Amino acid sequence: MIQVPVWLVVLVGLLAMIGLIDRFLAPTLRWMLRRRFNDAIDELNTRLKLRIQPFKLTRRQSLIDRIVFDQEIVRAIDAHAVATGEPRGVTMARVQAYAREIVPTFNAWTYFAFGAKAARWLSNALYRVRLGYFDEEKLKLIDADSTVVFVMNHRSNMDYVLVTYLASASSALSYAVGEWARVPLLQTMIRSMGAYFIRRDSGDPLYRKVLARYVQIATAEGVTQAVFPEGGLTRDGALRPPKLGLLSYITGRFDPSQARDLVLVPVGINYDRVLEDRNLTAGIAREAGETPSRRGARAVASYLAQALWLRLTGRWHRFGYASVSFGEPLSLKAYLAARKLDLRELDDAARFAVTGGIAAVMMQRVAAIVPVLPVPLIASVFDEAGEEQLSRIELMARVQGLIDRLRAGGVHVHIPRRDVDYALEAGLRILTMRHLVIEADGLYQASPRERTILRYYANSIAHHRGDGASAATVPSPAAAD
Repeated sequence: MIQVPVWLVVLVGLLAMIGLIDRFLAPTLRWMLRRRFNDAIDELNTRLKLRIQPFKLTRRQSLIDRIVFDQEIVRAIDAHAVATGEPRGVTMARVQAYAREIVPTFNAWTYFAFGAKAARWLSNALYRVRLGYFDEEKLKLIDADSTVVFVMNHRSNMDYVLVTYLASASSALSYAVGEWARVPLLQTMIRSMGAYFIRRDSGDPLYRKVLARYVQIATAEGVTQAVFPEGGLTRDGALRPPKLGLLSYITGRFDPSQARDLVLVPVGINYDRVLEDRNLTAGIAREAGETPSRRGARAVASYLAQALWLRLTGRWHRFGYASVSFGEPLSLKAYLAARKLDLRELDDAARFAVTGGIAAVMMQRVAAIVPVLPVPLIASVFDEAGEEQLSRIELMARVQGLIDRLRAGGVHVHIPRRDVDYALEAGLRILTMRHLVIEADGLYQASPRERTILRYYANSIAHHRGDGASAATVPSPAAAD
């Protein structure tokens, strides 16, 4: 007989249980979960037009290691250490921190079971969402193995939500998200949906190199992406000239001899109401001598309380219409072949110039398909009218005249219910409720205090009216509610 203390028996039992879990139960559970996960991905890939590529399913730490030990990154680390005298280990640690900051953690369940459904609910709770112009025949011709990049104008932070919702039936998008979203919990959810964070104004060449290599590798591996070439939200409502940062990373290393093509799809977005419009235009309003409305946390809390009260009393109205158009895609292989260009044979300056030409073409295609909605339509009429007072009949005549002009130019105009009178009523209700337009004795006039906001919405379609950069003509599909 050997006597053993009870505490030792308990300790040995716990260690044995841990060993059993580690060596048998845990591997079995991981295998079962991995099998279910792979089955779910296979089922998703049968439904998605653009399949989820293996790169997005790779363990995050493996992707980080792949970036850190990439040959170009290693050479950049050595060059930086020599140039600055910084110890190589310190530089390597900084590069690893950059890689951990950038590389996302894609989770298919989070994206499709939570993110896409939440995007759909939020979009429809705030807006009447409509699909605008849609070049279906040309979009169908995109090879499923191509790397697809959606190139979009940037009007609101709702753009991420809206396009995620509308594109979720075809693919899982990877966005570049600014530092504004790097807060606890939110950044974890954003990473799990495949988005990656960027420092938009970073002047550190080492950071830019790490970001460039991540984007280039993801592009080469076929990851579907969405970019905003304007680089930020428009402040005056008009389209902004493109910045070439991310686009130069995406296109600069393209190899036309490889099997996978790189296809850029233009996306045009517009709203009857942009949630951040007063924040965006505050600086312009002050310069114009206007007094901007309250902003900040108190203003948001006050607005939410008011919206909740309207909801409870049955007087809540959504913020009008939101529409997204998908235009003619651009095959980079075809674009370069037509110009007899090979990016691999060009120096950095020449490649950047080619990227500038591609960006100009894509922004022209984006501009051409920005939808015309009731509020921008009516805001344009009041912007052109200046201080003139208009009766309902005069307003209807001018709105109809503008619609005819736009459609003659091949612009997609969304007329709810195919009824111009209803479109006028819907748009005018929003403008008068927000006091952007004043009604007195049956006459309507642009509010002198709200000129900046009114022009903000008119500017969203100024290029269609010929007041801004010209846009290419596209076929105009029949408007549907």
